[in-house]
Amino acid sequence: MASEIHQTGPICLIENTNRQLVVNPEALKILSAITQPVVVVAIVGLYRTGKSYLMNKLAGNNKGFSLGSTVKSHTKGIWMWCVPHPKKPGHTLVLLDTEGLGDIKKGDNQNDSWIFALAILLSSTFVYNSMGTINQQAIDQLHYVTELTDRIQSKSSPGENYEVEDSADFVSFLPDFVWTLRDFSLDLEVHGQSLTADEYLEYSLKLKQGTSEKDKNFNLPRLCIQKFFPKKKCFVFDRPVNSKKLAQLEKLHDEELDSEFVRQVADFCSYIFTNSKTKTLSGGIKVNGPRLGSLVLTYVSAISSGDLPCMENAVLALAQIENSAAVQKAIAHYDQQMGQKVQLPTETLQELLDLHRDSEREAIEVFMKNSFKDVDHLFQKKLGAELDKKWDDFCEQNRKASSDRCSALLQNIFSPLEEEVKVGIYSKPGGYRLFIQKLQDLKKKYHEEPRKGIQAEEILQTYLKSKKSMTDAILQTDQILTEKEKEIEAERVKAESAQVSANMVEEMQIKYQQMMEEKEKGYQEHVKQLTERMERERAELLEEQERTLTSKLQEQTRLLKERCQGESTQLQNEIQKLQKTLRKKSKRYVFHKLKI
Repeated sequence: MASEIHQTGPICLIENTNRQLVVNPEALKILSAITQPVVVVAIVGLYRTGKSYLMNKLAGNNKGFSLGSTVKSHTKGIWMWCVPHPKKPGHTLVLLDTEGLGDIKKGDNQNDSWIFALAILLSSTFVYNSMGTINQQAIDQLHYVTELTDRIQSKSSPGENYEVEDSADFVSFLPDFVWTLRDFSLDLEVHGQSLTADEYLEYSLKLKQGTSEKDKNFNLPRLCIQKFFPKKKCFVFDRPVNSKKLAQLEKLHDEELDSEFVRQVADFCSYIFTNSKTKTLSGGIKVNGPRLGSLVLTYVSAISSGDLPCMENAVLALAQIENSAAVQKAIAHYDQQMGQKVQLPTETLQELLDLHRDSEREAIEVFMKNSFKDVDHLFQKKLGAELDKKWDDFCEQNRKASSDRCSALLQNIFSPLEEEVKVGIYSKPGGYRLFIQKLQDLKKKYHEEPRKGIQAEEILQTYLKSKKSMTDAILQTDQILTEKEKEIEAERVKAESAQVSANMVEEMQIKYQQMMEEKEKGYQEHVKQLTERMERERAELLEEQERTLTSKLQEQTRLLKERCQGESTQLQNEIQKLQKTLRKKSKRYVFHKLKI
């Protein structure tokens, strides 16, 4: 059953102490309790730009994430606040507030780069917060995006020729991008034409036509943003209050703030609630709390050991954990179902087989539901081996339960007969016939007893064989029977014993055949569910690839369109210059003719 978390305030998820990143176990404990899919929104930006205020608003509070009121960066590391999603029932909204970038006290850009990279890796929506307009300084401050390929690997072996331009792998992993511009005081217009905030962002990210080093440096961060974040959004915010009241911002009510700012914040929150996607891994795997916690541990561990965080390795590490747990869940389900349904001993092997088959099928379904990226189906094979072992154990338990039950019945039913033999009741003329008649009656009574199980006949024959000397003694003692009759009777007993043995062999062969058929059916069930799973994953992979290619195609189309528009504009300018030149020459020519 999906759980809903009610975290009353933020908690530090990743501590940043002495330039060392450490995961907080208490935060992981909170994540481990969230079985719902998570929507992860992370915010990054220079310190003292009001990031925490927006995150508090997303949490539905004025207070929570520390705002600070000085020039010193207040938030350290990455802080987390998990709240029920206000627009998506059955989902949890995970808010990540990061320490301010560029704090002069740290003097370490590498630390900032890792905070930036972690926010990218963990979020499904990435918010970049800055002050004022999108000018060259603002773009330069976003230099961390140009370092992503130096900080993050999408695959464990990306190849020697991996370049920024090859962003298809990144696009499938990276979050949506939202740029929030605080204290924005300019009119949204270019060349006298009004723009939306999104159009302003696109305009600011346009590339320069040129191949000089200066042009390349100008274009690189813009190119990275365009390539890595096909889905982009921009929000502008007026100044909320005058400078004197900014320190008390979290204490002020909406009525005390600039009305346009309040509306802009409401629009921002509405967009995030409506458009932020569930955090999803490659293959369409939706991330819940425990999975997010595993990703945090994997990425921070890689950074601490000096390696690059690898998205593919993180997914595989997560798959190892979850697939192991999926095997255990499946086995636990099998044990539970068999424990509830099986009453040993079963009357026939087929009865046990049917119960095993139903429980095995359900166990495989549990595994399929809780597993993903089972490379080479190693964990499914492990589950199959464990279920085979469980089946063998149940067969042994069933045999033992049947043997114990039958032995107890034989003791109860045949002990009076043995007492009669001891006191000599059958040591008289005609005693053998009386003994055989009594023996047949007791065997009939034994066969009528219910739930003896699969060992019923074998245990009975073993018992009768153990009493053969007693039967032979009674036969020899009976003086009424002639020697010929004794020989006939001995042959009858021998034939009956042989027939029973033949029946037992046939029954054992049937049981063996049933068990082999059951193993084949179990194997076919594994194959059937695996095939269905592979078809689903193939469809999801194709859909994901199509989304990535479509996104890349759209980006390339947009860039090509911009280039064509630029070339068209340049051509029009050239034509206008040429026309202007021709007009001047024409005027001079006419003037010259008139003069002549």
